Amino acid sequence: MHPVFASAGKTQATPIWFVHVGNFDSVCKDIGERGRTFVAAAGFEPKASRLVLLPAKDGTVDGVLFGLEAPGAPEIDRFRPGQLSGLLPPGLYRFANAPHDARLAALAFALGTYQFGRYRKAESRDVRLVIPSSLDGGELNRIVEGVTLCRDLINTPSNDMGPAELEAAARSLAKQHGAKVRITSGIALAKHFPLVHAVGAGSARAPRLIDMTWGRIRDPKITLVGKGVCFDTGGLDIKPDAGMLNMKKDMGGAATALALAHMIMTRGLKVRLRVVIPAVENSISGTSFRPRDVYVSRKGISVEIGNTDAEGRLTLADALALADEERPALMIDFATLTGAARVALGPEVAPFFTDDDALADELARAGAAESDPLWRMPLWRPYETMLDSKVADLNNVATGGHGGAITAALFLRRFVTTKSWLHFDIFAWTPTAKPGRPEGAECQVARALYALLCDRYP
Repeated sequence: MHPVFASAGKTQATPIWFVHVGNFDSVCKDIGERGRTFVAAAGFEPKASRLVLLPAKDGTVDGVLFGLEAPGAPEIDRFRPGQLSGLLPPGLYRFANAPHDARLAALAFALGTYQFGRYRKAESRDVRLVIPSSLDGGELNRIVEGVTLCRDLINTPSNDMGPAELEAAARSLAKQHGAKVRITSGIALAKHFPLVHAVGAGSARAPRLIDMTWGRIRDPKITLVGKGVCFDTGGLDIKPDAGMLNMKKDMGGAATALALAHMIMTRGLKVRLRVVIPAVENSISGTSFRPRDVYVSRKGISVEIGNTDAEGRLTLADALALADEERPALMIDFATLTGAARVALGPEVAPFFTDDDALADELARAGAAESDPLWRMPLWRPYETMLDSKVADLNNVATGGHGGAITAALFLRRFVTTKSWLHFDIFAWTPTAKPGRPEGAECQVARALYALLCDRYP
């Protein structure tokens, strides 16, 4: 069980009352005359994110009032209780009344305690929550573990998270769940995955393709493909310093795939799971791939390199071609792929692309239910001509500079025949702390997909 969670026991837990304009008067009756007097003296108002600690006679905390949006408000942040774990003094707490969504409130409370402490001692918070009896503690725990795994991998700087270390993380997860791992590298990588090899050729840290499988062969095939660019200089089309600063997170797609895989395997879903990760570093040397180079991909499609900073889609092309060969029931790829996606939807909302309308609707419902924001964008076919090349089947970047997230998705689509395919263009980062989402690495869309898969394959 995650350290923040506790079961009801002999130790008395401090009650947390969630208040808004609709229930404030009734809560004030519950906290007694002394509590009401203190709340009035403190000038507390039942507004979102407002907090007041009710003192006991001995000076300890007797209770907590925390403000939420009123029911029916235009926007309700069901992750808002995640603020509490960073605001409360050390102690054991319980929900005294129901927030808008008790499950998401408890999950956000736990996720809000996350700290990355690999290189310096993390601040001790020692804030714990009694899991409401109506909730499945094991389910909450596996989600928190998956998100924590994703955040830890992304937050780790590239000197300690190269292709070999990403492979080690996949092997560790596989060992934990009894999965199998196959690695393709060296001459075999150049032969069978030429685009992956080309992108990683400029680095002293050897590229590789990680292929993990788990579950029974007869169960529905679910394949996750994650972009594993452990650092991206932009290659010979080098990024400016500001653009390169946070490129340790360019393997966020791989981290997301491993996080979702952990949730799936821990729950024991009845699926045949496959995780494919092209792990590379896009670096600069005499062996780096060059603008105007042409490579023939695993699928046999020739690709002209219009820009070496559009490397992620190249590695994904070979990985998707491999995954597509066994015709999975559902294939999902995750990638920190384009700045255009951020311009379109910002850092919090993850765009996704698919030709499967029913799948898109199902995913939209799951994302809304899980407070895991995502939005469908179009695979607009007329833009395919923007990827034309005069010397190859297609270029890895579009002409004109418009619709960058769409044209990147259209590029990937050329390597996929599976109908139920989802492409996510994620940011994998929280620039400014939000409730339940500390500043730094973030696990986007995995919770929504996990909910969708649990409904499909219980």
